[in-house]
Amino acid sequence: MNNALPSPKLHLGAAYYPEHWPEERWPEDIRLMQEAGLTVVRMAEFAWSTMESSAGIFNFSWLERAIEKLAAAGIVSVLGTPTAAPPAWLVEKHPDLLAVDEDGRRVQFGNRCHYCVNSPEFHDATLQLVQAMGKYFGCNPNVIGWQIDNEYNRVCYCDRCRSLFQQFLADKYGSLDVLNQRWTTAYWSQTYSTWEQIPLPIGPHHPTLMLEFKHFITASYRKFQRLQLEALRPHLRAGVWTTHNFMGWFGGYDHYEVAADLDQASWDWYVGTGHHDYLTSGAIHDLTRGFKRRNFWVIETQPGNVNWTVKNNSLNKGEARAMAWHAIAHGADAILYWQWRSAFGGQEQYHGSLVDQSGQPRPFYEEAQTLGKQIQSVSDLLTGSSIIARVAMLNSYDSRWSIEFQRHQGDFDYVAHFNHYYRALSVNNISVDVISTDETLEGYQLVIAPALLTLNDKRVANLTNFVQRGGHLVLTIRTGMKDEYNALLPSRQPGPLAKLSGVEVEDYYALDELVPIEGNLLKGASKQWAERLKLLDQQLAIPVSRYGKSNGWLDGQVAMAAHPYGRGMVYTVGVYLNEEAQQTFVDHVLQTAGVRGMKSPEGVEVSTRVDPAGRAIYIVINHTAAERNLSLVWPALEHLTGQTVQNELILMPYGIAILTRIEQAP
Repeated sequence: MNNALPSPKLHLGAAYYPEHWPEERWPEDIRLMQEAGLTVVRMAEFAWSTMESSAGIFNFSWLERAIEKLAAAGIVSVLGTPTAAPPAWLVEKHPDLLAVDEDGRRVQFGNRCHYCVNSPEFHDATLQLVQAMGKYFGCNPNVIGWQIDNEYNRVCYCDRCRSLFQQFLADKYGSLDVLNQRWTTAYWSQTYSTWEQIPLPIGPHHPTLMLEFKHFITASYRKFQRLQLEALRPHLRAGVWTTHNFMGWFGGYDHYEVAADLDQASWDWYVGTGHHDYLTSGAIHDLTRGFKRRNFWVIETQPGNVNWTVKNNSLNKGEARAMAWHAIAHGADAILYWQWRSAFGGQEQYHGSLVDQSGQPRPFYEEAQTLGKQIQSVSDLLTGSSIIARVAMLNSYDSRWSIEFQRHQGDFDYVAHFNHYYRALSVNNISVDVISTDETLEGYQLVIAPALLTLNDKRVANLTNFVQRGGHLVLTIRTGMKDEYNALLPSRQPGPLAKLSGVEVEDYYALDELVPIEGNLLKGASKQWAERLKLLDQQLAIPVSRYGKSNGWLDGQVAMAAHPYGRGMVYTVGVYLNEEAQQTFVDHVLQTAGVRGMKSPEGVEVSTRVDPAGRAIYIVINHTAAERNLSLVWPALEHLTGQTVQNELILMPYGIAILTRIEQAP
């Protein structure tokens, strides 16, 4: 794999579509970009019909001219492969490259990402186009990176995909006897005698079939992406990187798998209706950073409003600038707005932009200009800095999918439950890595594994080794119910983690009302879910809390437990605590694990990036529309103003401060 890293500076940019506009307009666009402080644009990710008007007839000269004009103004380019929008001539030639939806209907040309990811004709056309783009632009010194496709999302249910899915299963299981045994297909007489009998899951279906179909979708997109990478990389100059723009918590495939072949991860960040909640959006930045365990790009974000929700309200003045710094504080090295100018036609006419359809700057342009000046003033300071976290949260796509297939309690949501723990860390201004459940855990003091429902030998070994070495581990509700085939484990929860946790779950209860929780550490209530814990290690396992009077089955039973193991500690949380009790519990765990946070006023975030020399750079953000004051226990240099700050930092509404500590003489 190419080991190229992201560009060694902070970037502000936008998506630009020169093919939409007369070429004589380009210089004015570029002048406005330059005045706004933009240093990068992303182009071409939807320009297939402009670059290849008919089969094999390529025209890249217009894009080359745009790149050259931008470069003359100090603006570099990221190019997208335009495979999310196969052109009409290709669809006319190969109509079955259109995907088939769950109801068996062909999607229409012009629908979003209308292709079947497994179409061989689409693969051939993609290969020819991407190779041609690579040959033409691969050595261009002003192209610093490539985005592969755009927001993978389409699932196809065509006969070809069904045959490929059957082959995928045959390759994985080797024999139908193994598959039938792993899947317990004797249930409902679902036993298969030929591979061709296996369907694609339409609606609720066999839980293992549904899980394996997710794995197949993941493998299909990874194969399609790898086809493009292998066509492109031989032509790229040294240091040019590849990425894809993921969509946060989108659950269509395993993002860790799809990101594995890329050089860096990027994501498209939109609030939609309402306003920014930094206590949860930080989790998505950390998630994206965790795909490659390195800094990332926000390659799309909204400049004001979107066009695709019920209420497409604009962000408050100053809010988007605070959001940009929030992303940078969590490891983003670039912020690109979507888009530069509103197109006259197409499906996104009302979407926010920096320049309106008349070519004049919108009011938001001034805010972007302020952001551009701020980024330029501290780019050298932040270059090469990264996030160093001592806390990890484990994200398991298999567990999430399994729960979504069979929620049992309809209100239970994997992501909401994940964020329930993340928010309690975030208010303490704790840096968090959101990583795959299959990653090793060296270097962390605390690991939280929300709803780690599916287990395999590797996950169990990683967690066991982590605790033995002195780590603190939090296991939550719904842990260890199933194996990697989405079958119930033969033992009670948490399955092979029972020795580690010192407890087992006697039974679980989907709740229709709150259940009280009592204990010396905390008092509160559990919503949605409750698990009745039995202490297996009577000597060392410690009840942290018990249930109050509720349904009779839970009354007085253990709700939460702590268990020392090796040099570490395991907390088993059999409840979904209310907010106040959750905060009390997480604060206690942080203290016992030796993880120190930083208190700040409500709505004020203090995040830390660390430069290559080990110096901490504090990014302080007021996410509110009111003035806030932050107490400082050491003098600091504020780099946006160049002023020294002591005792108290005054933050204006949506205000930003970039601090480094001033070391005092002994």
